Amino acid sequence: MRSFFQAVLLAGLMGLSWPLAAQQEVHSCSSYSIIIGSPEDKLMLAVNGSDDPSARVAALEKFVQENSSSSYLPCAEQLLAKNYVTLKQYDQAIAAGEKAVAAGYLDVPFIENLLQAYMASGKGSTEAIDLIMKAAPIIQTEANPPRNASQSDADYEAAKKSAAQQAQNDISYMVYAFFRFLPTITDPEQKIKALDEFSQAYPDAAKAQGGQLNYQYALAYAQSNQLDKADEYSEKAIAADPNNIEALDLVSYDYALRRRANQAKAEEYAKRVLTLLPQVKKPEGISDDQFKAQQNIQEGMARLTIGYLELEKYGPSHRTATAIKELQQAAQLLQANPELQGEAYYFLGYSYEALYPPQHHQAMAALQHALSVQNSMQAQARELLAKIKRAVQ
Repeated sequence: MRSFFQAVLLAGLMGLSWPLAAQQEVHSCSSYSIIIGSPEDKLMLAVNGSDDPSARVAALEKFVQENSSSSYLPCAEQLLAKNYVTLKQYDQAIAAGEKAVAAGYLDVPFIENLLQAYMASGKGSTEAIDLIMKAAPIIQTEANPPRNASQSDADYEAAKKSAAQQAQNDISYMVYAFFRFLPTITDPEQKIKALDEFSQAYPDAAKAQGGQLNYQYALAYAQSNQLDKADEYSEKAIAADPNNIEALDLVSYDYALRRRANQAKAEEYAKRVLTLLPQVKKPEGISDDQFKAQQNIQEGMARLTIGYLELEKYGPSHRTATAIKELQQAAQLLQANPELQGEAYYFLGYSYEALYPPQHHQAMAALQHALSVQNSMQAQARELLAKIKRAVQ
């Protein structure tokens, strides 16, 4: 398991400080004493004596069924979770792992196993986030190993260095897992709570990931319609990472179309998105189609913002050709987002009608498109379309 986790390390996340308030008492199977000849001893001989995860699962299941009163039961459940993950039986891994968690038996390798099961199954985002928070004080404890009386200074320093490196690896995996599970939380208040807990449990990692963390705060506040806070955290995300395309898009859109304030900065940020997008490399783990879809949304949102700002500036003087060009592109690019596409088509129709001379038929066609997709601008589109129809009769 550890070699797998080391393969997904996130650069720049290495920090080893935790708040004292995060400390908690947990039990670990590593300190469990097994009596020779006991059922527990026989179980571990069977588990350690086989390289076949199916055989290990069979031995563990038999032990669980026949020894329901054993104090070693949570440890058997941990081992079951690990071997179920190896067999890609993720639902069974989760069921076994949650029993061990309920009993208070936690260590970092076990938490990482269970998180892997949650990821692969697509389930348990709340439980996974809770596990990530519980891991922080355990990692802290493991990062500071006690000194063995027989250890030399050199051996102890080597042990501390190894423990610190392992703790760094474990923090990296917890950060990776947190940002994997966070988008699955749909309630914005719950998402804000999770972000607050993460910032407290992993303060150094949170600081290192300021761009991504603050962008997630901004999204959550935008979803809860707290626009001032959404823009505040978007600006924090941009300050931490000036090339954060998602944050640039979000705050420029909010400034231009939702709050209708700070339009100069809205234009600056939207144009920066268009400059940055061609430089973005496709991340590992997503398909070409997924990457293209992401870029379309990002470019479309920026062009919607720019097109709207052009309409605001030049609509009164009937010079809307640039707005039309930007909004046409936005509408095509935003097919995967009906809300934004509907807005683009509405403002495109408005731009055609504001042009001199007005292009009524193009305006009506754009407004019909705005009415054909589900979006919050449909009432305005219907009203404007009716006015145009009366004008051309």
